[in-house]
Amino acid sequence: MANTPILSCRDVSKAFGAVQALDHVDFEVLAGEVMALVGDNGAGKSTLIKGIAGIYPFDHGEVLVDGGTVHIHGPRDAAKLGIEIVYQDLALADNLDVVGNMFLGRERTRSGIVLDEERMERAARETLTELSVTTLQSVRQTVSGLSGGQRQSVAVAKAVMWNSRIVILDEPTAALGVAQTRQVLNLVRRLAERGLGVVIISHNLHDVFEVADRITVLRLGQRVAQLERAETTQQEVVHAITAGTLERVPGMDETDAEAVEG
Repeated sequence: MANTPILSCRDVSKAFGAVQALDHVDFEVLAGEVMALVGDNGAGKSTLIKGIAGIYPFDHGEVLVDGGTVHIHGPRDAAKLGIEIVYQDLALADNLDVVGNMFLGRERTRSGIVLDEERMERAARETLTELSVTTLQSVRQTVSGLSGGQRQSVAVAKAVMWNSRIVILDEPTAALGVAQTRQVLNLVRRLAERGLGVVIISHNLHDVFEVADRITVLRLGQRVAQLERAETTQQEVVHAITAGTLERVPGMDETDAEAVEG
């Protein structure tokens, strides 16, 4: 893995009125690694990834890709940089087949008019084959008939087929059975093996320890730990999630903090 992060956030902050959702957070992911992002509800995980996605801007700090500062004003800017996010709801259209979902909004045409169904079907098959997704009977199956694991695989394949370099997965194993969870976790590892930077957001620490190389812990909008998975334990991660040391007390500005210390 290269030393320069493929994606990094430096000192990023975001407030919603009086609520400080992110407070001077540093975050990074290297090419070829799985970085887990964990924390309790309200820790700032969703705010961080939505800032990276350009859904709303950070109030402070910067985002870098390959070490260079980038300006992301919306999801299209993120996609151009190779950043794709698979949200928990997957954003799949149940009435469309696998091909239709993978090319939704990015359809290929002949002469700019007629859909090139053959080329899209071939590209969909190739992407799924490269990711070793073998549980789909046909790329012409409608998504409504797929299992949870199959739907997650389609959503991931859709994300990686557009020259993406960074894939962020929001709770990819939520509500899945044991076999489907194993299928998705294997897929996550294959993404990293292809050299992508992968971020997995999960409340399931067993899954995190199965696939992650490093773990970033957020607590009350602050980064309280960045851990090597091979050098830590689930107990240490739980302690960081619930009692990690905060650099600043939420709701207290620097003047108030100095007064308390004095």
